[in-house]
Amino acid sequence: MYHLALKMLMADRAKYAMLVGGVAFASLLMTQQNGVFRGLLSWTTSHMRNMRASIWVVERNVEQVNETKALRDTDVNRVRSVDGVDFAVPLYLNVQKARAADGSDKPIQLVGLHGATLVGRPPVVLRGRLEELRLPNAVFIDELAAQRLSAGRERPLDIGDTFEINDREARIVGVCRTERQFFGYPYVFTAYDQALQYAPRQRKMLSIILAEPKAGLAPEEVARAIERSTGLKAFTVPEFSVATIDFIWRNTGIPASFMTTIILGFIVGIAVSAQTFYSFVLENLRNLGALKAMGATNGLLARLLLLQALAVGAIGYGIGVGLAAVFGFAVLPIGQPPFFLDLTSLAVTGAAVVCICGAAALLGILKVSRLEAAIVFRA
Repeated sequence: MYHLALKMLMADRAKYAMLVGGVAFASLLMTQQNGVFRGLLSWTTSHMRNMRASIWVVERNVEQVNETKALRDTDVNRVRSVDGVDFAVPLYLNVQKARAADGSDKPIQLVGLHGATLVGRPPVVLRGRLEELRLPNAVFIDELAAQRLSAGRERPLDIGDTFEINDREARIVGVCRTERQFFGYPYVFTAYDQALQYAPRQRKMLSIILAEPKAGLAPEEVARAIERSTGLKAFTVPEFSVATIDFIWRNTGIPASFMTTIILGFIVGIAVSAQTFYSFVLENLRNLGALKAMGATNGLLARLLLLQALAVGAIGYGIGVGLAAVFGFAVLPIGQPPFFLDLTSLAVTGAAVVCICGAAALLGILKVSRLEAAIVFRA
């Protein structure tokens, strides 16, 4: 009987193609938009993956990792004096202006690392030695900086080349790979003291304090101790990630924009699938009436319709998710737009497709439940 239901579904090729196409389009739209949205959110927390540390100490009013409010230099020693802190180092993090060879100014994310330890160093070094950051005017640039600051040159910037940061010479001693940040600025790493020379002078220059807990202590426990002792705000990496993403949800229109598109995909999927499936049921009422005349119960007919709807959903889901994966593989090497797809995203889309199929089957089930078996004998 179930095999007969599938044959009945696929016999009407036009309706079958429309049903699969509607579910596939809805799956593609929901999965692709969710992937781009998740990728964009991952950019907002890239600082923590590019400058790795267990505890980030910031000014007490800072709400997210892309925001900096200057600290006093003495705050480093205050954090170091807290019980449970293994070490703490200063970090300079701010947007500065670099000049390309063609004379144009490009914004860069300037990172000043503690010279002695180089804590916060870039995660992947492609060329050069990090120790050379201790030399005068030495900088590491990431691949994006090499690309953008090479405007007007015959070849990309590399080790030994120079450019200007706020009218001061910067000499490249290495090239690294980083995750792109939310605002799209390329990273330039240098020593902390050198970063202070590049940046316009202000009364307070320290951006962030990076700290590590002593062995055996949880970062959360030490972070709370830092807050009690210094009055500063201390985040662990998970805490800072949650605070940053929460800030994006509350203060930008990005989530609402993506959620609107995802919800529209869901609604379009329901509208197209429900209408087409109901039309399919109406056209097959005589066949369903014949089954009822032969003794098929309403429960059995409902299961047949559910099977047809879920078969369409499974095929459409596979096509839609597959196309979204193809999109992801196409854009990942380019880096834009960002794309992140995991099992959770696939599960959410799958649950939405099940709802679409359920809604589409429900109209048909209601119609069949009121169907009289005698319809098969009418002219």
